Amino acid sequence: MIWLLILIAAALTVGGIFWLGRLPVAARPLAGAAVMLGLTGYALQGSPALPGHPVAKATEPEGFGEAITDRQQGMANRFGPAAQWIGMSDGFMRTGKTELAAQTLEKGLDRYPDNVDLWVGLGNALVAHGGGVMSPAAALAFDEAAKRDPSHPAPPFFAGLAMAQSGDLKGAEAVWNQLLQRSPADAPWRPDLEMRLAQLRQAMGAGLPPESPAGP
Repeated sequence: MIWLLILIAAALTVGGIFWLGRLPVAARPLAGAAVMLGLTGYALQGSPALPGHPVAKATEPEGFGEAITDRQQGMANRFGPAAQWIGMSDGFMRTGKTELAAQTLEKGLDRYPDNVDLWVGLGNALVAHGGGVMSPAAALAFDEAAKRDPSHPAPPFFAGLAMAQSGDLKGAEAVWNQLLQRSPADAPWRPDLEMRLAQLRQAMGAGLPPESPAGP
């Protein structure tokens, strides 16, 4: 049945080329040979009778991916002058258009070059565009955000997240531990940070050096 459908499709293709496409008579043998060549190649290598098999999406470490497209954890100003750029970028991120997300934030930075949220968002977009890898450009964006406001929690949080996704678990642990030490007890991002830090330390296992005492 499948081969019958293939032959019908080939016949319709040839008919369309010859008559609807008004192909010159001299060129028709060449076009017919091209169609037959395609059918021959499919007959040798194709497997139309095999059942379909959906491709599974590659998984990433549990708990380390959600925050890349969710920056509402008490860290971003959703109503400031840069909110429209962040909103547009988040929309592109959710649909997988990471390059457009980064370009949108770059345009926002042209108008608000000292906005921490825009720099952090640019770092996130560049990490996502790189397949979850901390690139030099993404690291630079996080550094620029930290320079604008050293007390802001977002730059170290997302820099650590990108490090963890890239496999630099020790670097992520160091950055997140410093952020945890200076975070207020009632900070809205603290529970999520503590959970991720615990997951990170569990993943590191015995390779993690013991914590130093908090005081004398």
